[in-house]
Amino acid sequence: EIVSEPDLRSAKEAVAYAKKVHALVRYLDICDGNMQEGSFRCDANVSVRPLGQAALGTRAELKNLNSFRFLERAINFEVERQIDLLESGGIVKQETRLYDPERNETRPMRSKEEANDYRYFPDPDLLPVLIDEDFIAAVRQSMPELPDAKRERFGTQYGLGSYDALTLTATRELADYYEAMVMTGGMEPKLAANWVITELTGALNRQGLEIGASPIGPQRLAGLLRLIHDGTLSGKLAKQVFDAMWESDQEAVDVVRAQGLQQITDAGAIAAIVERVIAENPAQVEQYRAGKTKLLAFFVGQVMQATKGKANPQQVNQVVQD
Repeated sequence: EIVSEPDLRSAKEAVAYAKKVHALVRYLDICDGNMQEGSFRCDANVSVRPLGQAALGTRAELKNLNSFRFLERAINFEVERQIDLLESGGIVKQETRLYDPERNETRPMRSKEEANDYRYFPDPDLLPVLIDEDFIAAVRQSMPELPDAKRERFGTQYGLGSYDALTLTATRELADYYEAMVMTGGMEPKLAANWVITELTGALNRQGLEIGASPIGPQRLAGLLRLIHDGTLSGKLAKQVFDAMWESDQEAVDVVRAQGLQQITDAGAIAAIVERVIAENPAQVEQYRAGKTKLLAFFVGQVMQATKGKANPQQVNQVVQD
């Protein structure tokens, strides 16, 4: 149990603090951090005071909050409840309250008017615990890389921005997945970060899965991204391949081969399709030549439609402009 001083000034600060502790206990493998099953829970002591008043107001304890969303909502409700109570001439009682998420309100659980109500007493059988500096040093040496250090390293080693590094190190499992991808070789770190943060976590969230239960492991996803990097797949086609991989155990190259999804990069083939599209749309060609340059997107779209999204978009743009 960790008991903090009354240093937090908002529900958002409390949630940020709780999330930081949650990340640490999971990185250290102290517990699984499952809030719904009670592995990690929060109690919040809430009090208000008039602006400029030094003394803290009477606190009420919100007990057994089992999600970060409920923690934030419960604190915000309790702040408003206490303000309304004081402004109407009432007093705040020191008590334990429960949060009802369905009604988004807190209600009394039991009163704690005095510290004696807790029934504290010294335990004569508890011996002193003495921890020397050598033990502390040994423990520090055995600790894994913690979130802040990992986030900083991801930024310097892989050239990631602060948002990407923070998101990827939110859990140890997600960070390990990302790093396993990058370490497979031939992997562009920023491209890998984009796919893990958007496509992979999006698919996981839609099915309510943790990263450890992902149907696509880091090596398989790395194989898909290499096909983007070498020009075999466009980003749009890669998403089709990803969906197929999610539903099967096929590798990316096998899906591409089976569905004929290779990106068209042959300059001659693209030029022929562009010429056909131009021939079929003379009115738009005249408007484009007259200065309506926004029609470039129209011609590119027609080429992409004709190739069922398989043409390399950058090459199509260049050929159309030429």
